[in-house]
Amino acid sequence: MSNTKTMTTAAGAPVPENQHSLSAGLRGPLLLQDVHLIEKLAHFARERIPERVVHAKGSGAYGTLTITNDISKYSKADVFKKGTQTELFLRFSTVAGEKGSADTERDPRGFAIKFYTKQGNWDLVGNNTPVFFERDPLKFSDFIHSQKRDPRTGYKNATRMWDYWQFAPEALHQITILFSDRGTPDGYRFMNGYGSHTYSLINSKNERFWVKFHFKTLQGIKNLSAQKAQELAGSDPDYAGRDLFEAIERKDFPRWAVKVQIMPETDANTYKVNPFDLTKIWSHKDYPLIDVGVMELNRNPENYFAEVEQAAFSPGNVVPGIGFSPDKMLQARIFSYPDAQRYRLGVNYQFLPVNRAFSEVNTYHRDGAMRFDTNYGRQDNYEPNGFGGPTQKAEFAEPPLKIDGDADRFNSHLGNDDFSQAGDLYRLLNTEERDRLTTNLANAMKGVPAAIVRANLQHFHKCDPEYGESIARKVGVSL
Repeated sequence: MSNTKTMTTAAGAPVPENQHSLSAGLRGPLLLQDVHLIEKLAHFARERIPERVVHAKGSGAYGTLTITNDISKYSKADVFKKGTQTELFLRFSTVAGEKGSADTERDPRGFAIKFYTKQGNWDLVGNNTPVFFERDPLKFSDFIHSQKRDPRTGYKNATRMWDYWQFAPEALHQITILFSDRGTPDGYRFMNGYGSHTYSLINSKNERFWVKFHFKTLQGIKNLSAQKAQELAGSDPDYAGRDLFEAIERKDFPRWAVKVQIMPETDANTYKVNPFDLTKIWSHKDYPLIDVGVMELNRNPENYFAEVEQAAFSPGNVVPGIGFSPDKMLQARIFSYPDAQRYRLGVNYQFLPVNRAFSEVNTYHRDGAMRFDTNYGRQDNYEPNGFGGPTQKAEFAEPPLKIDGDADRFNSHLGNDDFSQAGDLYRLLNTEERDRLTTNLANAMKGVPAAIVRANLQHFHKCDPEYGESIARKVGVSL
């Protein structure tokens, strides 16, 4: 049934495009003048009071990052100097569930790290998967709404989820991971973490490199069967948090090998996929993993609310030698994450102990709710001033990023292959793993109208004919 109503902004202005953000060129960064995008992100960040809209259920611990390999030719960041040990706080989480949901639900897992470096806080806000469901932030709130509760009934509805995905083939890579064995990890210690986005590294010569961050569990990968995950959801919904806490208490400290993939800046222009597309990975054959160091978790919080609930992360928190990229999802998260924290915790959230930088903080921010330090006393709150206040330092500027192209809403589906990498992943699985994957998908489609199921099956068939046909047989719908 067609809908003749015109979508508008909250001010009533017609929306000409709701699928693609306004960017400077096909791969360029986003423009702040995209008021529809900003409104969607800002409204989305304020939809829940006071729990997080996503990643509401979580656990955390303190630890250290120890650098064992010299990567100074790629980055001048102090945190990467060989032998450096940096304190950190890591928060694990589920994504779609509410604060009281089960740790073992089939869901991506958040993997957010705050590094308290000598040059300020560096936050790496990722997941246990190297990709995500969306590449354009204009669709993020729509995607999350499709996974959340039905506005009429108040319970989750698989039809809404698959109805959305029939129009979103870009999600296939992440869907394949989610419904595989890795969709239900055995707690937080036995899974990998990823920065997911493409970031940049800047070296002492002011040269830029693109980078992907990987955290490989040294405990080994362990996953739960669908049946065991469901059993634990009823018998021990806090299973993952309990396992992490108790392991640290008995001094069985979990550890991860920290690695990076490095791409020279100019390679981005010719690489076979858009390296700034969050639904894509970089081939390890093209850009092999490089060892960086070891991350260890070795101290539990003393108070869950003060240290886990009030922990606030933002991919906008970077330090000299680490920077951003034109990844459109990253560009939006740089805005949306601190915006959500200001709403959830207040404008002075970065002064809370778990969020406060270990290095000296000098800003001209004043006042605001919950200002519980000296508020900089009598110091002037404007710049420039003639009274010795903090000043800018041009030495920390990054090299310019070349951008060309028209400012427009580019259709990322045109000329973009959303199927190959999901198919490659399917073909990497052994026979038993494929069987469990397709069974999980078929079970998730039960009760969904056949037309919606069939539309999704066509996507899986494009990934690999066997992939789509196996799900079709199990769900009882003909391709």
